[in-house]
Amino acid sequence: MHPHSAIFQPLQLRHLTLRNRIVFGAHTANMSVDGLPGERHLGYYRERALGGAAMIVVEPVPIHRTAVLTRGNFRADDDSVIPHFRRITEAVHAEGAHILQQLYHVGAHGDWDNSLSYNWSPSGLPSMHDSDGSHAMTQGEIDEIVAAFARCAARAKACGYDGCELMAAYNALIEQFWSPVTNRRDDRYGGGFENRMRFSDEVLTAIRRACGEDFVIGMAVSIDASRPDVQSVEMLQEVVAWLDRHHLCDYVTIGTGSYFDFTKIIPPAIYEDKLGAPYAEAMKKVAKNLRIQAESHIRTPDNANYLIASGQADTVSIVRGQIADPHWVNKAKAERAGDIRPCLSCNQMCWGRRSRDYHISCLINPSAGREFEWGGDRFAPAPKPKRVLVVGGGPAGLEAARVAAERGHRVTLAEASDKLGGQFRLAGLQPRRAQITDFLDWLEGQLEKLQVEVKRNTYVEAHDIAAQYYDAVILATGSAPTEAPTQRYWLSEIADAALRGPRVHSAEAVMAREARLGKRVIVLDEGGNWKGAGTAWHLAEAGHQVTIVTPDPMVAKELTRTAVEGPLRARLAKLGARFRVESALADWKDGKAKIVSLLDGSETVIEADDVVTALTNVANDTLTRELQAKGIDVVSIGDCIAARHAAAALYDGRRAGMAV
Repeated sequence: MHPHSAIFQPLQLRHLTLRNRIVFGAHTANMSVDGLPGERHLGYYRERALGGAAMIVVEPVPIHRTAVLTRGNFRADDDSVIPHFRRITEAVHAEGAHILQQLYHVGAHGDWDNSLSYNWSPSGLPSMHDSDGSHAMTQGEIDEIVAAFARCAARAKACGYDGCELMAAYNALIEQFWSPVTNRRDDRYGGGFENRMRFSDEVLTAIRRACGEDFVIGMAVSIDASRPDVQSVEMLQEVVAWLDRHHLCDYVTIGTGSYFDFTKIIPPAIYEDKLGAPYAEAMKKVAKNLRIQAESHIRTPDNANYLIASGQADTVSIVRGQIADPHWVNKAKAERAGDIRPCLSCNQMCWGRRSRDYHISCLINPSAGREFEWGGDRFAPAPKPKRVLVVGGGPAGLEAARVAAERGHRVTLAEASDKLGGQFRLAGLQPRRAQITDFLDWLEGQLEKLQVEVKRNTYVEAHDIAAQYYDAVILATGSAPTEAPTQRYWLSEIADAALRGPRVHSAEAVMAREARLGKRVIVLDEGGNWKGAGTAWHLAEAGHQVTIVTPDPMVAKELTRTAVEGPLRARLAKLGARFRVESALADWKDGKAKIVSLLDGSETVIEADDVVTALTNVANDTLTRELQAKGIDVVSIGDCIAARHAAAALYDGRRAGMAV
């Protein structure tokens, strides 16, 4: 029997037959140009259809001028999108997948800077994520929004979509009508449950009337366990039972989180797998006709198969997993689950780029969002096989070696240590970050399958390369903590000297277990990222008394883009870690650290046994310079050019492997 047979059973969804149970669910890819989908969108969605997804739900379209939320939103209520979307729907259908479009209005928590309109909501309550108020909708405005939903659904059908999905999740307008906390109307749309469902009734009825019977209608909902007053599991079960009873839609997909607890909308690795499974199961209990879709941190074929086989859900939405590997479904179907590139749940290049208003990508799959430029997540054979040497087995070198070997080159990888992965492997030793080591193991397994010659404990020098013949040499020698550490925010000879004194260790030395620390530890974190905060968490869990000193106004500031910084700070606080923000280390000697406030210059002395530094590394570029001096052409990638994040290393490695 197929190890994941449950997810490869077809499913009837109204007039559609889904070829399997895996959906590429709605998410904001932020790829539009002037509000229109272009080549980037086309390549992105076609690759996931080619990769085996049964159904794709394209990111939300605002149904009205007051619904515009992001710069990258598609044009609201505008027929000019039709020919552009039709190219995407036809391409997806050609690959055997079905495709829907999500429609939304976010109600009270719109964005005036993008919509240039005040926010419309049931009761005129404040926004859930900023200080703006909202406007309580009149009967005429309710009618206007109902008509806009119907128009946009009909437009989606004209674009070639098989249906639409309405977003009620994460406190959007539809949910704002459902919840007695956000709906305080005293007319026929407020008060009792049936009245609060009236808006949904009118919207869904209007869509069915406009689009006919051969058109799937879905509803996206969510549960925020931290705010049961807004929408508890029992309250949502009542809503789903009502939808089921009235036959107004065909499926419900249930996520986690809300604007009150934003981090669980796209759960980072700090949360457990299958986060949304219990909520899907709860909705399944009250649905006799509706199909129920589970989502939220369901990462692996094993996860998905269990949900379907156990009856917790009918379909599973896997988004980040199919961003990381668009061929997730086909690999699982071919019983090659071990070849699936495993998502890290890091959010660094998906939500992290979207939060900075860039198009999304993926740390471990840099082709995401670049499929139209790079030919998808596939590699054309090289016209002529070459002998390729890759020096350095960190993420940049591993990816370069993998891609070059996939293209048919004979690749040798030389790594100075006994382990592959470089400093990225140290990051995987931090709490809740073992998915990094899983990915590195995946890379190592791919190299073995591709017959890459891997030489560990092999320190390569310039004369070694000069003495042998290679068609191409790729240097990925990484970076290291500086031997002359300085703080960016506190330039002081005294402080610099203190950081070069005894009982000062780099975060890398700590995670590599090269440092023996006392009970009381100061972590000087200038990066505001996982290097400092994750090392502090590791130390606090091991029983150390940790004080984090950072020049930023909050601990883990750089991680705000990944939606993990709040729960991370909470875990540090529960472990007794103390935070000294907007501060620098002015001096360190005799077990006393002088901490200076960057706000008013005041100084405080903290007694400690050791200082751990999380500073920006310096490039290991010695080999590059030596080879260049000998006139040997090399390609340098990753941190040996300049110290950066792992995403840059993987990107450089992919580009180098494709170019050789």
